[in-house]
Amino acid sequence: MMLKVNPILPRFGAEVSGVDITRPLDEATRREIVATMDRWGVCVYRNTGLDNESHIAFSRIFGHLERAPNMRGGPPKFGHRELFDAGNLDADGQIIRDPVVLQHKMGDRLWHTDSSFMPLRSAYSLLLAYEVPPEGGMTWFADTRSAYDDLPAAMKARIEPLEAEHSLWWSRMLAGSPLSEEEIDARSSARHPLVHVHAGSGRKALYVAAHTRDIVGMDRVEGRALIRELIEWATQPQYIFPVKWQPGDLVIWDNLSTMHRGGGYDETRYRRDMRRTTVREGEPPAEPDDPFADLLNNTLNRPAPAATA
Repeated sequence: MMLKVNPILPRFGAEVSGVDITRPLDEATRREIVATMDRWGVCVYRNTGLDNESHIAFSRIFGHLERAPNMRGGPPKFGHRELFDAGNLDADGQIIRDPVVLQHKMGDRLWHTDSSFMPLRSAYSLLLAYEVPPEGGMTWFADTRSAYDDLPAAMKARIEPLEAEHSLWWSRMLAGSPLSEEEIDARSSARHPLVHVHAGSGRKALYVAAHTRDIVGMDRVEGRALIRELIEWATQPQYIFPVKWQPGDLVIWDNLSTMHRGGGYDETRYRRDMRRTTVREGEPPAEPDDPFADLLNNTLNRPAPAATA
């Protein structure tokens, strides 16, 4: 089956059609879908007809699926641990109005890369729309491969040997959550190269976004200035585009070659039901694991840092 691919930007993003992704796919079609992702970084499938089960089944062609944390026990919200909640509805289907939860979600409106704060990186995210607000709520994407390609040679030479520390709590602090540097220091982080080779395309890409807190071995002020400079560079108009959602749309993005951010909408007025599967980079684990629940459990069970004079 031949995919129909309509590029969004010359080097980045495409709308894809010509295949029924609700049904089992032959191996040649599966390879073509993955190759299309490797080339374009973001693929938009409109009016898919996917449900929870077929969303999960389709996602598995990309690799091992992460499990969403289930901190309260009991059945998962959507009946499957593979589905992460990216909406604004509680377990009873009512709009969430808890100010703590709403503040935490504000971090999603910063340019970020899903789960870069985890030692095991997330490769692909597949987000399916069930309900969308009538205005606002677009998702923006940025091309970190082309952004790297276009950097001056001197900047490439400067950043290629560097590593960075990534923290979920840092991006939440940037978005306004009341966290201190000391609290973030006491919580988990992950270290990743600032530049890496994207395995599917062989192209180099920046791996930097809102979770990126510090450059290893660099003064914090200098390192954070460099992080801001690279994010601003990679989010110039020639590298970005928005997706306006309709129910049934599926957008797949490659976290190892993109950044993204959510657009604003009136989240206390409009309903948004979005469900995401997340594919881990590399081979499946030898034993079942639950790294996101471990991250949150370790944070919640850790005593607060001692007060400083």
